[in-house]
Amino acid sequence: MASINEGKNYSEEDHQSRIAKISRTVKRIAFKKQETTKTFQKGDDVEVASQEYGFIGSYYKATIISSIDNNKYWVEYTSLLTDDESAPLKGVVTASELRPLPPEQYETMSEKEFFLYDMVDVFANDGWWFGIISGIIGQEYYVYFPTTTDNIAYPSNVLRFHQEWLNEKWILL
Repeated sequence: MASINEGKNYSEEDHQSRIAKISRTVKRIAFKKQETTKTFQKGDDVEVASQEYGFIGSYYKATIISSIDNNKYWVEYTSLLTDDESAPLKGVVTASELRPLPPEQYETMSEKEFFLYDMVDVFANDGWWFGIISGIIGQEYYVYFPTTTDNIAYPSNVLRFHQEWLNEKWILL
């Protein structure tokens, strides 16, 4: 992966080393099951962490339709549609794939900017994808996705700082 560092004095070797180290952390987080003791109720808005190959590291907004048992829920996705695109996609997910919606960041986003190596989520392809800012050119942020090895430029308005649900509270990474 080529270095994209406008105005930064990192050597290519140092840059690649930093990306590799952070990538290991991102993969470890993306591949782990959600740890929650929270019981979700009908109508709760949640994010579903995909465990499907090619989609690991992505989160999709959904609403709880019902609880099937203590470990499974029936959900309706907000932005995913059925194959014929006639209705919202519904499915069964385990509690380990669910987390509450993270707090909105819009109020603080105008006060903060993103920096090289920040862990972020990018809203693309109907969901939030977990990655690392690998470069900055002008107003474009290049985000590297360790689970897919893609490196793609995005404007800041589709980025949010990545947060993890740990010990029943949100942690900004």
